[in-house]
Amino acid sequence: GLPDTGQTKCYDRTGVEIPCDSPTCPGQDGSYATGCPSEGRFTDNGDVTVTDNCTGLQWQKDTADVNGDGQTTDQDYVPWCDALAYCEDLSLAGHDDWRLPNVRELQSIVDYWRFDGAINPMFGAFGSCYWSSTFGAVSPVYAWVVHFYYGYVFDDVERDVFFYVRAVRRGT
Repeated sequence: GLPDTGQTKCYDRTGVEIPCDSPTCPGQDGSYATGCPSEGRFTDNGDVTVTDNCTGLQWQKDTADVNGDGQTTDQDYVPWCDALAYCEDLSLAGHDDWRLPNVRELQSIVDYWRFDGAINPMFGAFGSCYWSSTFGAVSPVYAWVVHFYYGYVFDDVERDVFFYVRAVRRGT
């Protein structure tokens, strides 16, 4: 399924909140409850993983500790190929079929009604930008990245830049 964005409010063109059924600026996202609701969407499995009950995907709960020092810091920023390799080699919570999520999967866990951390708090600590496994269509030297601080996606990133990693697998 497709997740809901979580937006429930509506605004006029100047940023003043208005009723969602107002004829002033109709049809905003907050007017519709589409997709899987945010409430109860994620389950903490108690084993460093989170299951998305909407998509059926199982996620690594915290940002990957790529260097294995027991902490998630800027030392865990890695270039794109290293992010792919980390996920391919990961054995976590009794599973070894982890992978780097594609850009749509990664974007699916953005909560668009949250700011200063556009990701459900169940995911624990997070960094700002995360690699996806999807390379840019304009040029294969670029890859798509999701920015979890603000909740946006961008693709003009050369693959030798360093970002965080969060692995995913198809749930059981």
